[in-house]
Amino acid sequence: MIHEIIFYGRGGQGAVTAANILVEAAMYEGLNGQAFPFFGAERRGAPVTAFARVSDKPILKHGMFNTADILVVFDQGLVASGVVSRVRLRNNGVLIVNTPERGLDLSRVASEGGFKAYAVDATRIAHDLKLVIAGWPVVNTAMLGALVGAVKLVGIESVKKAIVNYFGEKAGAVNAQAAERAYAEVKLVKEV
Repeated sequence: MIHEIIFYGRGGQGAVTAANILVEAAMYEGLNGQAFPFFGAERRGAPVTAFARVSDKPILKHGMFNTADILVVFDQGLVASGVVSRVRLRNNGVLIVNTPERGLDLSRVASEGGFKAYAVDATRIAHDLKLVIAGWPVVNTAMLGALVGAVKLVGIESVKKAIVNYFGEKAGAVNAQAAERAYAEVKLVKEV
């Protein structure tokens, strides 16, 4: 079965990197994957979108999509402002949001039916582990942990291995710790 995932973040939060790491983790488990970004002349803080597909069969589709099985939002402001309403969640989809709040306003999330919403405070995790660059918390690895905690798409050990491979031993160890914490802390907050 193919899973299509859209990562919505802001420039500097690591959405594109997260999509690439997810695909590498999927490959460790014998799955097929593809990841690609969509952005123009973005700057730090501007909305960025990354796409990923993970499947147990060869992926014959290519290109962007605007309807997804899973939507991972790195900044709750992108939900509140309606930026994420440009895409739709499929029926029985999953939304994962970086937010300290458990009572999310989901009125601006477009969907084709029911979906589950999960929350994790990836920003707090990034600050706790000092994953901050130029004053911005880098939440991508924590959001990957939350993703695989909410949806058992791949195992957390495969994600941690891909993180260490991407960042190297030293930075990888801290980022893998962020993923593991978010994996344990992600919570289902609403079923729509």
